[in-house]
Amino acid sequence: MKFLIVGLGNIGADYEGTRHNAGFMVLDKLAAECGVNFSMDRYAYWAEAKCKGHLLELIKPTTYMNDSGKAVRYWLEQEKIPVERCLVVVDDLALEPGRLRMKKGGSAGGHNGLGNIEALLGTQAYPRLRFGIGSNFSKGRQIDYVLGKFTPQDLALVEPKLEIACEMIKSFACAGLEITMNTYNNK
Repeated sequence: MKFLIVGLGNIGADYEGTRHNAGFMVLDKLAAECGVNFSMDRYAYWAEAKCKGHLLELIKPTTYMNDSGKAVRYWLEQEKIPVERCLVVVDDLALEPGRLRMKKGGSAGGHNGLGNIEALLGTQAYPRLRFGIGSNFSKGRQIDYVLGKFTPQDLALVEPKLEIACEMIKSFACAGLEITMNTYNNK
């Protein structure tokens, strides 16, 4: 069985280590754990990993955050993967730094990457792994915050959770969405 695992973020050195690139950080960790490397392909950096007989098509869209749906739609169609086997790893302001939550679907909640995916897929019904980045910013400073780098204190909370996020992705592919949510969401 094949799954599409999408890490949202922005490409380029200016965005490395920023809160908005939490999805890229998780996929980089997963690729390293699986011993695979990303290569440039259409609309994304792509790698293929195996997990207990399942294929994980890993993509980090090169379309920038606000056009992430273009890459997701292309790879779902290219690999003939149904939307329910597409897991989007996304930064989330509503969760404290490092907090992880898997969901079946739902609204974009103001996240431009999720909003674009929803618009181009025509559905909100795709699983996502929300990676908390916190919301410690003053009014009107949200863009600066999400495009800013993690503080050392936040990084101390975030880095250990990258491995747990990888466990959740593998569980999603091997055990399913419901079991993964029940196992990890209340930790």
